[in-house]
Amino acid sequence: MKNSQYKNEVDEVIFITGGKEMKTFSVKIKEAREELKLNQQQLGELVGVSKRSIAAYETTDTKPRGNIARKLAAALQVSVDFLLNDEITDPKYGIEKAPYIEEARERLGPKAAKEMDVLLEQNVALFAGGALDQEAKDAFFEAVMKAYLKCKEEARKTYGRKKEMD
Repeated sequence: MKNSQYKNEVDEVIFITGGKEMKTFSVKIKEAREELKLNQQQLGELVGVSKRSIAAYETTDTKPRGNIARKLAAALQVSVDFLLNDEITDPKYGIEKAPYIEEARERLGPKAAKEMDVLLEQNVALFAGGALDQEAKDAFFEAVMKAYLKCKEEARKTYGRKKEMD
């Protein structure tokens, strides 16, 4: 099927790929902000950026860096995955992973956060077709998180930099 692009009634760029409507980052930011009845100034204050930055996100191809993207997602009550991936249409997609990814980031840094995201995403695929309630998902994510952190801590003990003796 052919890919196409069009502008809707308010000049927002919408992509049609394989018959599936995809919204750009700028459209998602604006729609989520309006749904929460926030103006650009209010959103900027919640995120810690200027009104001008929010306007740029909504009207250009400008995308924020990691920390600001996470703050935007939190303020807009959507997932970072949803905001940054045009193909994701569910605003809550992957949102249950966020606390685990943030814990990995706080304890071990940005590389660990990316690894945790991939690890959780790959393991969620194990349940394709089956439904888990939130309690079961939380228990699963918690177990994966504990195992990951334990392995990383052990690896640091074994392979980490050795402190030089004076």
